[in-house]
Amino acid sequence: MSNPADLGVVEAAAALAAGTVSSRELVDACLARIRERDGTPSFDGDLSSINAWARVYEEDALAGAARADERLARGSAPALCGIPIGLKDLYAVAGKPLTASSRVLDEVPTRDCDVWQALASEGMVLLGHVHTHEFAAGGTTDQVGNPWALDRSPGGSSGGSAAALASRTVPAATGSDTAGSLRIPSAMCGTSTVKATRGAVSLRGVVPLGPSFDHAGPMARSVADCEPLLAALTGKAAPDQRRALRRVAVSPRIVELDPDVADGLEAALAALRGLGVEVVDAGAAPTADPGQEFGDTMCSEMLVYHRRFDDRRGLYRASVRGFLEHGERVAQTAEAYAAAQQHRVESAYAWADWLDEHSLDAIVEPTVPKVARLRGHGYDEPFTDFDEISLTYNWDWTGFPVVSLPSGVGSRSGLPVSVSLIGRAGAEWDLLAAGARLQSELGVPSP
Repeated sequence: MSNPADLGVVEAAAALAAGTVSSRELVDACLARIRERDGTPSFDGDLSSINAWARVYEEDALAGAARADERLARGSAPALCGIPIGLKDLYAVAGKPLTASSRVLDEVPTRDCDVWQALASEGMVLLGHVHTHEFAAGGTTDQVGNPWALDRSPGGSSGGSAAALASRTVPAATGSDTAGSLRIPSAMCGTSTVKATRGAVSLRGVVPLGPSFDHAGPMARSVADCEPLLAALTGKAAPDQRRALRRVAVSPRIVELDPDVADGLEAALAALRGLGVEVVDAGAAPTADPGQEFGDTMCSEMLVYHRRFDDRRGLYRASVRGFLEHGERVAQTAEAYAAAQQHRVESAYAWADWLDEHSLDAIVEPTVPKVARLRGHGYDEPFTDFDEISLTYNWDWTGFPVVSLPSGVGSRSGLPVSVSLIGRAGAEWDLLAAGARLQSELGVPSP
């Protein structure tokens, strides 16, 4: 170990338990990395900086590390005790600012969100809040630079989380996912994540985007590192028995892929075959993607939370303001909203039946069909990030679990590409085991 900041979650937990590293050493190393690598802090972003961190709480982190070391010294500490983490700037922490990376929101919550309450009880150490695309309403997070190439977007909306992980300034982070916001930045920064079945992780105290679509979840450099984080967030230990992948289908939803992404998909499929998994073509998708209905419903839900800021509408970035205006133009009726929710239920049943009909354990598809775009125009207009969300939003519509992991580094672009494993509701633990096994073949890239 050359630097404690390079340790992943599982490695750090083992080192802390063995006493070969202290929480103070881990936290010191991560804080030093932030100073060394994150660059100039900026609301709008600095083109020569990563700028993943919205706010760093150095004094609190050092105090948290001291408490964790005392707890570890007493013995029987939880597995995550002493491990540093960054929270997406949507997650409320009592007494700390909460801004959603926006000029509109400036609150100091008096209560921890349920996610931080759960992680804090495990003894994790909060380093600070990381940037999000404003109010999580986009796939870019353009104020943050991608550690693989600073002129590229880190993806969104959890772009600060993925960039902090890829730059090795923290071993763990949280994100959220309404149309792909855990998975898109993970794909574009070469990190890993799990979007559990909708409702598995509490959203209380997390700034909402589209409440019936939102998912909270963990992000880390590896799939294996995501597992103990998800266990802490759900309050459920990973089961001893997992359903192994025996038969998977290549997604019937794939249309056009960047050549590097196509190469990554082929590498993942070859690795699965090498692991003894049968890979099949199961024919057409059982339903069309929800498209316009998804967008109209999400924008209608956005209005409910954002009405409190009507007098500050001019402070939003243009794209977020555009989403709100779209919701107002659509003026979705209660009947149309109820119909959309019923269509979601029917779609989830149709996909579950499709998996059963073809005796499938999972669907395999690229996480995002393109590599990271150039930074600079992610906040100009709404609905300009369809390439980023085109393969992800359907699984927020159905609420199905997804594990996303890197599938290589593009030979043309030099940028990471990613693959996703999608399963039935409740299959997140099976997918995590399968994803970790697949990652052992594909590896974890580093910028």
